[in-house]
Amino acid sequence: MMQSKNEMKVCFDARSVNEGFARVAVAAFIAELNPTLDEVADVKTAVSEAVTNAIIHGYDDPNEQVQLICKIEENRVEIQVIDTGKGIPDVGKAMEPFYTTKPELERSGMGFAFMEAFMDEVRVKSVVGEGTCVWMCKKIGV
Repeated sequence: MMQSKNEMKVCFDARSVNEGFARVAVAAFIAELNPTLDEVADVKTAVSEAVTNAIIHGYDDPNEQVQLICKIEENRVEIQVIDTGKGIPDVGKAMEPFYTTKPELERSGMGFAFMEAFMDEVRVKSVVGEGTCVWMCKKIGV
């Protein structure tokens, strides 16, 4: 029996405190798939990294908005984290482990590496001055 589609969209201020909200919102949303604790932790970690990147690297103003879109179809969850901020000049370079544009904040540069490790697919589209969309996908229960 094919499971119906489900979708949610949430916008929140680009404030670090909202990273926890995003994690919990996505975890609650994917509950209908009956994920294991490890699957929930994987998705929450990837979302945390994507949202943190949008907040830290996308914006200088905490009143800007981060958009979180989640879709479920059958046993697959797709997640987009979107900002309309600075954009990434070189996505390939930004996705290299240990690369960070803010070493003064003691950033590890492992955000994209963690996203790729915990999700089945990760794609990044970015335009300088227009923003970034991180798209991630994971099959649950496989």
